[in-house]
Amino acid sequence: MLQYIAQRLLLLIPTFVGITFLAYAIMLLAPGDPVDLFFAGGLGAGTEGIDSDRLAEVRADKDELRRELGLDRAIPVQYALWLRRLLQGELGTSFKDRQPVWDKIRARLPVTIIINVAAIVLTYLIAIPLGIYSAVRSGSRFDQLSTLTVFMLYSLPVFWIGTLIIIFFGGGDFFAWFPPGGLRSLDWEPSWPWWQKLSDYAYHLAMPLLCTTYGAFAALSRFMRTSMLENARQDYIRTARAKGVSEPMVILKHMLRNSLIPVITILAGLLPALIGGSVIIETIFSIPGIGQLGYQSVLARDYPVVIALFAASSFLTLIGILFSDIALAWVDPRIHFGKGRA
Repeated sequence: MLQYIAQRLLLLIPTFVGITFLAYAIMLLAPGDPVDLFFAGGLGAGTEGIDSDRLAEVRADKDELRRELGLDRAIPVQYALWLRRLLQGELGTSFKDRQPVWDKIRARLPVTIIINVAAIVLTYLIAIPLGIYSAVRSGSRFDQLSTLTVFMLYSLPVFWIGTLIIIFFGGGDFFAWFPPGGLRSLDWEPSWPWWQKLSDYAYHLAMPLLCTTYGAFAALSRFMRTSMLENARQDYIRTARAKGVSEPMVILKHMLRNSLIPVITILAGLLPALIGGSVIIETIFSIPGIGQLGYQSVLARDYPVVIALFAASSFLTLIGILFSDIALAWVDPRIHFGKGRA
């Protein structure tokens, strides 16, 4: 096992380099230029009507800024310089406001982590028991109703649900139960006791958390139900029942453990959300998180911020896949990573 983990960790290096290089190249080759955006305000709609001397000065200033930002170099050279800075613990400086990229990410990271960790925990705490109960009561009215409900939830787009929640529960003409957006109250004070701060954050994050949870909850509960039903038809389950093992023990000890395998695999895909956030949800509810930062950086062609967020998301994806493989070996004793074994 340790040898396998070491080999996978070494394999992460070329994989990470390949993924980030492709992303870096695609980002630079995409339409749009941060230098042109920077000068767009001063030139208005275009260069028409500008005298030749002023136009020459603007072009010279553009070339100087492009050299200052390093955009005049070849893409492999730019990537090599970025990778060297990354190995030195530097993420570069934002093109947009000249602030360190890490400072911009650090200011927004806690919000995104809190929302997504809470969403993942709630999703698993609700979806797994619901999937188990639906499988045990397969064909019952509860199973039919829960199946219909989760499919309806899964089919609804998150931006539509978020808008409806704001209209009905976020201070509209119906129920003003929650604030329509933001992270904390306008009268928020640092001197408040911790419980008051926590309740204020929870009050503002209730609707975003609901929107973040419902889609994954619907999908995960169906995965769990399907996996439970597939394992219920296996020979080892019939053998356990024939030996007189009680039904709760058959479900919890035999059926559940093997049914968790696909659910654990899904967890690997959720880890990048810890830093990637949700662009749609953070934009709808005006939450200053990583998703909103990434969206604004893409629009501004702020390459250092975009590639830093993409690199972090790629790294978490690779770590998540490794984690899921290790977790699968722990859950399923049939899986081994030794040489000559399968």
